[in-house]
Amino acid sequence: MGSGSSSYAPKTIYLDVDGKVQKVLFSRHCSPCDIKELLYSSSNIPRSTAIMMVDPEGALVSIDPTMPTNTPNSLYKVIPLSTGQLGEKEDMFQNVLSQVAEQFSRAFRINELKTEVTNRLAMLEKRVELEGLKVVEIEKCKNDLKKLRDEMTSRAGGRVNCPCKYIFSDDGKKLTPRRDVPSYPKYTLSQETIEALKKPTFDVWHWEHNEMLSCLEYMYHDLGLVKEFNMNPITLKRWLLGIQENYRSNPFHNFRHCFCVSQIMYGMIHLCNLQEKLTLTDLGILMTAAVCHDLDHPGYTITMYQINARTELAVRYNDISPLENHHCAVAFQILSLPECNIFANVEPEAFKQIRQAIITLILATDMARHGEILDSFKHKVDNFDFTNEEHVTCLKMVLIKCCDISNEVRPTEVAEPWVDCLLEEYFIQSDREKSEGLPVAPFMDRDKVTKPTAQIGFIKFVLIPMFETVMKLFPQIEEIMVQPLRDSRDHYEELKQIDDAMTEAQKKKTENMSLGGKKK
Repeated sequence: MGSGSSSYAPKTIYLDVDGKVQKVLFSRHCSPCDIKELLYSSSNIPRSTAIMMVDPEGALVSIDPTMPTNTPNSLYKVIPLSTGQLGEKEDMFQNVLSQVAEQFSRAFRINELKTEVTNRLAMLEKRVELEGLKVVEIEKCKNDLKKLRDEMTSRAGGRVNCPCKYIFSDDGKKLTPRRDVPSYPKYTLSQETIEALKKPTFDVWHWEHNEMLSCLEYMYHDLGLVKEFNMNPITLKRWLLGIQENYRSNPFHNFRHCFCVSQIMYGMIHLCNLQEKLTLTDLGILMTAAVCHDLDHPGYTITMYQINARTELAVRYNDISPLENHHCAVAFQILSLPECNIFANVEPEAFKQIRQAIITLILATDMARHGEILDSFKHKVDNFDFTNEEHVTCLKMVLIKCCDISNEVRPTEVAEPWVDCLLEEYFIQSDREKSEGLPVAPFMDRDKVTKPTAQIGFIKFVLIPMFETVMKLFPQIEEIMVQPLRDSRDHYEELKQIDDAMTEAQKKKTENMSLGGKKK
């Protein structure tokens, strides 16, 4: 997995988050506000909530860089404080702060000041990166940043380092963009890991979120996308963190699934030699669409549920690919933040084309369009022309579809847990559909579906035909991707035969017991 590299040794604490151990690292130079941000993210607690931290004996632990470290056997716990615990004094304090902030905004022209400071900070960050992140230069830039913050504090009434939990803006939104360098540790990937990342056999279950973030960061550098789009590497880190934070903790549609799809896309780019056949812009579109394709997925999977339940998304998008349209919207909301815009240095007209291409690919992941997209590709594949824009767009749509549903390409020990995760998500949805009196899809009904029945039809009629069609264009995927699908089909058919035999035996046993009872 690699060893960590940092200018300063980080401190480590261990948290109890819903019964699981969560490791948190931070620098001794972090402010209490920075550490609280880490605790909010690690504990899945809204940033608008006041928190405290306690040790196993219930004693309060101060939230600052000098806090004592602990071990996985002596976990700290982050506890949200209810409104009642905050008390009337804090409410009054917040009201006063709100009024003061409004007055300062009018008196000191905060918006103009924000723009000025943001531009100056961006220049300093660029300087840090261009000069190789040398320790001396980092310290110098830190001093410059501190001077800027002190200047802003003196001119705007101390709002920058204010420890209160709300950040006030003119539109009332509590938006707190990260201006600091993201704090996830940088991992130096071993050569073994770098090679494994290019293959479907990569075991995605052995990696923590921080390590997956470092792997994704490596992919963008390795493919030449950082150079091609003139990305600020610090902005790339912030964007990846923003992506991770906007995947929900669903059983299946979560950040690990995002990483799986992106890793398979990276692998197919290498396996199919796409660097020689597509432009770097195309590769950037493929990778970015893969990273963003399920952002903020609510865990209710098929389009028909959204339509039948008349959800807000279905109403907003007129029943047309509501989930996929939402994933696109969230993706570009994140990119609209200057500190997360990895395409900030791309010409406006070029960005417009990149945006449209990413939207096209994410919308293609709607399984309701599977037949339409695959048929279109089948008509082109025998006379495929890499210089034909329509052909290339169709190929990219099929590639992201392959990656999105590619788990069965992986080894059984890696793929099978994903089936359990998906069925868990299906059952949650079907239980809700039953309780709301909505139609239930048979393949989601816990009373009707089994793991073999769920997989056999999907592998035989969806996965194998699609991958075999891609194999016509890229024969090299047969051994590495198509044959594992055939093996997986055979595996689940054997399991089904065993299940059927056991069901039949149980049925006969029940009948014999019934007949025996009648004779008596």
